[in-house]
Amino acid sequence: MSEAVSLPRRPSADAATAPKVRGRLFRKYVMLFVAVVLVALLANGLFEIWFSYQEHRASLVRIQHEQAVAAAAKIEQFVKEIQSELGWTTQLPWTADTLEQHSFDALRLLRQVPAITELSQLDATGHERLRVSRLDTNVIDSKADFSREPKFVEAVAHKVWYGPVYFRGGSEPYMTLAVAGARRDAGVSIAEVNLKLIWDVVSQIKVGENGRAYVVDGMGRLIAHPDISLVLRDTDLSQLPQVRAARSEMSGATAQQAQAVRDIQGREVLSAHAPIQQLGWLVFVELPLGEAYAPLYASIERSGALLFAGLLLAILAGLFLARKMVVPIQALRAGAARIGGGDLAQRITVKTGDELEALADQFNDMAGRLHASYAELESRVKARTQDLARSLEDLKAAQNRLIQSEKMASLGQLTAGIAHEIKNPLNFVNNFAGLSADLLAELKDMVAKTSGNTDPATRAEIDDIMATLVTNLGKIGEHGRRADGIVKSMLLHSRGGSGELQDTDLNALIEDALVLTYHGLRAQDQSFNITIERDYDPAAGMISAVPQDLTRVFLNLISNGFYAANKRKRDGGDPQFSPRLKVSTRNLGGKLEVRVRDNGVGISDEVRAKLFMPFFTTKPTGEGTGLGLSISYEIVTREHGGSIAVESQLGEFTEFILTLPRGLRGVKSPAESKEPTI
Repeated sequence: MSEAVSLPRRPSADAATAPKVRGRLFRKYVMLFVAVVLVALLANGLFEIWFSYQEHRASLVRIQHEQAVAAAAKIEQFVKEIQSELGWTTQLPWTADTLEQHSFDALRLLRQVPAITELSQLDATGHERLRVSRLDTNVIDSKADFSREPKFVEAVAHKVWYGPVYFRGGSEPYMTLAVAGARRDAGVSIAEVNLKLIWDVVSQIKVGENGRAYVVDGMGRLIAHPDISLVLRDTDLSQLPQVRAARSEMSGATAQQAQAVRDIQGREVLSAHAPIQQLGWLVFVELPLGEAYAPLYASIERSGALLFAGLLLAILAGLFLARKMVVPIQALRAGAARIGGGDLAQRITVKTGDELEALADQFNDMAGRLHASYAELESRVKARTQDLARSLEDLKAAQNRLIQSEKMASLGQLTAGIAHEIKNPLNFVNNFAGLSADLLAELKDMVAKTSGNTDPATRAEIDDIMATLVTNLGKIGEHGRRADGIVKSMLLHSRGGSGELQDTDLNALIEDALVLTYHGLRAQDQSFNITIERDYDPAAGMISAVPQDLTRVFLNLISNGFYAANKRKRDGGDPQFSPRLKVSTRNLGGKLEVRVRDNGVGISDEVRAKLFMPFFTTKPTGEGTGLGLSISYEIVTREHGGSIAVESQLGEFTEFILTLPRGLRGVKSPAESKEPTI
């Protein structure tokens, strides 16, 4: 091995020329590395700054535009709501009988819409019939003629008319709003709207930290502004460049792009506007340029700092790496030493594109072949180790199954022994009870024959004693028969298996168990009645199983379902409740699923945890052994390799879910072998 990995001796001429080669490589890599890094960083930094500036400016323009449009929409909605409320006053025609109702509607409108200061209502001829005002005296039926004024003519022609903005008292802005009724005889309602309340809408529009929104009319006069004093002074903004430009573009339907201008205080701002077409107003949104471009300036400063740091780092890294050109030679020497020492996973990394890289590749190839040989040997050892571990796990699992099987066999033997010990005394009790009943019947006949010679008091006492004896003997017989049934059930459940593996139709097996259980309960109690739902999957087909044992499982689950559903009907007292039991099958490919669901009393989580434990039962004493579900669990899981689960909700339902493999060929039944199948 040492010969395979030994380094060839380099001629002395090569050693003599090493300084010359190092100097050439040093200059080459210093110049190349620094040039590439400088160009890359400079190009990336400059392009990043340029595109960031363009994107940020476009984003600001878009945001300003959207804010202006949104503000215009809010103000337009404010006026539309006033118009809608005003429209309700034009529903009634003008007659002598409706004057009082018009007055009531007008007063109610003034209460509901604070922006309306005065309301006038004209009839179909344009004569004033009613005027209600917050500032002046109300006037009824003045007959003033407004038939030639625009607020009547335009309202009748277009159903709505927006008057120009005027300033009452030289301070507060007002607008006349006229709405005509849908019918000709309904007339026109004219409202004087105080536009000072638009301040509430404008003041809620937030534009950055120091930005603002304001509204001007078609003449450039200020209508709404966060500084209400400017509005009350009837400020004229028509000379501002942004207002002049917007008024000249008023014919357009969309807002123009934001532009850098000066506002009324002389600050440089980024201004955008949007028109309110129906009113002829303009909404302006302005943000100081310093605040608008502050994030961009901060981003440019950060980019410049990072660019400078990157350039400085590139220069330092270039010098450092150039001075480390001897690293490939050192890597060759160190790698050869490790390979020679037995570290076959060692690889020499040299990317110089010259003889050093070729020499390193030869060392790597040699070490790789040796390492592959050792790796193959290690993988074989690892595979054998894993096989041994799996064999040990299988052996442990088989041992656990054997222990579990022995435990269940011991439990069955114990149950059978107890049942046999109890069965003989129970037979004696049953026989004695029957014999006593027969003797009592003969005694009753004899007493009946001599009833004429017995005084009434003695006769009554004899009858009471006989009745008591009959009742007691009946109870003895009833409980004896019940105990005998329990013993028979214990004997049945104590058996480890009851048949051979056979191919059986699963649906037919369930149907037989369902019919047998139902008619058996009907024979015992004629009042027993339950609705049975069947949902058999035709694709379920045949299953390889022990039919007798699966039938025992289905009989147990179905009878439990019948019992739970009837118990809910018996204890609930709901005459509308109908007991139901649903049995369904599903084909799951290599497995089959069986579901038995009742709408009975349900079971709690605490009971569900103990449900499959031997001798655990929720039925009253004497009505069950508590072995049915535990034996069913063993038959499904241990004997047939399936699973059984329970889903339930108290007072609603209980559902047993069985999953069985379709084929058990090659598995011995409990009757064939006393040892568990591994």
